Amino acid sequence: MALAGRRDAPEPPDFGILKRLARDQLVYLLEQLPGKKDLFIEADLMSPLDRIANVSILKHDVDKLYKVETRPAPGASDQFCFLVRPRVRTMRFIADVTCDEWSFYLLPLDEDIISMELPEFFRDYFLEGDHRWINPVARALQLLNSLYGPFGKTHGIGRCAKMSYELWRDLEEEGDGEGQGRKPEIGHVFLMDRDTDYVTALCSQVVYEGLVDDTFRIKCGSVDFGPDVTSSDKSIKVLLNSQDKVFSQIRNEHFSNVFGFLSQKSRNLQAQYDRRRGMDIKQMKDFVSQELKGLKQEHRLLSLHIGACESIMKKKTKQDFQETIKAEHSLLEGFDIRESTSFIEEHIDRQVSPVESLRLMCLLSITENGLIPKDYRSLKTQYLQSYGPEHLLTFHNLKRIGLLTEQAAGETLTAVESKVSKLVTDRAAGKITDAFNSLARKSNFRAISKKLGLIPRLDGEYDLKMPRDMAYVFGGAYVPLSCKIIEQVLERRGWQGLEEVVRLLNGNEFSVSDSAVEDNPAWDCQRVILAVFLGGCTFSEIAALRFLGKERGCKFIFLTTAITNSARMMEAMIEAKA
Repeated sequence: MALAGRRDAPEPPDFGILKRLARDQLVYLLEQLPGKKDLFIEADLMSPLDRIANVSILKHDVDKLYKVETRPAPGASDQFCFLVRPRVRTMRFIADVTCDEWSFYLLPLDEDIISMELPEFFRDYFLEGDHRWINPVARALQLLNSLYGPFGKTHGIGRCAKMSYELWRDLEEEGDGEGQGRKPEIGHVFLMDRDTDYVTALCSQVVYEGLVDDTFRIKCGSVDFGPDVTSSDKSIKVLLNSQDKVFSQIRNEHFSNVFGFLSQKSRNLQAQYDRRRGMDIKQMKDFVSQELKGLKQEHRLLSLHIGACESIMKKKTKQDFQETIKAEHSLLEGFDIRESTSFIEEHIDRQVSPVESLRLMCLLSITENGLIPKDYRSLKTQYLQSYGPEHLLTFHNLKRIGLLTEQAAGETLTAVESKVSKLVTDRAAGKITDAFNSLARKSNFRAISKKLGLIPRLDGEYDLKMPRDMAYVFGGAYVPLSCKIIEQVLERRGWQGLEEVVRLLNGNEFSVSDSAVEDNPAWDCQRVILAVFLGGCTFSEIAALRFLGKERGCKFIFLTTAITNSARMMEAMIEAKA
């Protein structure tokens, strides 16, 4: 599929059916236990469950609801029903039970975002090497394929992506080929492991939705805005999706454009209110019955988003956000590395935030293909002195996963490789390079960045109001690697011409076609792409691919194991108990 042609992006499939299927199956399972019963729900399933089945639906078949860690009151029901994920830590609450499976793999958060709500996937797979979540991923793909497929072409990169794809195909072969022979709604699938691109997830987010997530933590598609946002003594839970008329227009915007948009929106809203002056009784009656309610709702949302912007500005000013962004841009571009290292040291010494300090150290390490031993020891010592020796295990985790590594003594791989290539044939040099790569997982970020042009060459200022490429999601400084890979593979209809990039990314790439679907290029589904992120996806990546979709006349749908950001990634690695 070449990413060119019509500008009218197709409509996304209706994912409401996923909610209805999950809700109906849960109700059916509860009905299989006749009589009075209490339902115990694991704490982190509460929010996803709230998006699928409200309390009134559950109360139809359940007497009382409890969190798993709480004990039932005396004289409670004689039947207990537990809704838990398969984890050892929750199984200790339960003994001698009959098990059944609730096939809840997919939670639609918006018209183009589906989450599996598995935040532990990142640590379990990439750090612990635990493969137990690959089966739910494969089953999720099987379900989507049966409802919205068959998918025309599947691309992917990463070990987890490859295993998930292979298990999904095995499940398809065992199944009855449901969905075959009908017109699909999704044409292409792209699976990507999070460790293919750590850099993007580590960067500070500057699009509005990303900043809201970094500042307030969006959970299951909703956010709790506190008194500092609501200008009252109460907190308000707000659902953030395309139904919010204000949010839908600013979610993908660079933060610098948001205040201007909101103030203009405020003036427009006031002008609509002012129309009441001079209306006769019939016009006033029509205005009240048809428009007033919508205007009041829009006014409420506008006030909340203005409050959120003000709160973000205050917090970021206090955190020297502009200085942090400047240091990040230097690391991405490979300039003033010593100055950026000094900034990180100062950050640690001032004890600004243990999570933020770790993030900056990891970004330095990955962009530089590992820290030189002197810098690694120095930063590690300073960190442990500032934040406590209990973080020693955290450093072990970060090294194992490849986020914070130390170069071997005297090691500069690119320099060694270039010398070797002058002495021997290309083929032999390639073999030696492969041997170097097998010693440890290297990020190779600088070489990949150069090959794919991730750092835009600017003539003057980057126009954030009229962005020209996906780099706008990071202030024009950097095109997200994950999104660039997807763009390139879709343009080339596969990995041809990207062999060097694939080698630098440590391989495990694949492209597989279903010829029956590929033969129908006129179908709208050919312009609907399911981007699957294994290990988490950021709102910056979502904004970047939405931008690419608009530019190229296609629609990206996102399936992620969970929404992530730099703080969540770091917290997954931290061993020290708070």
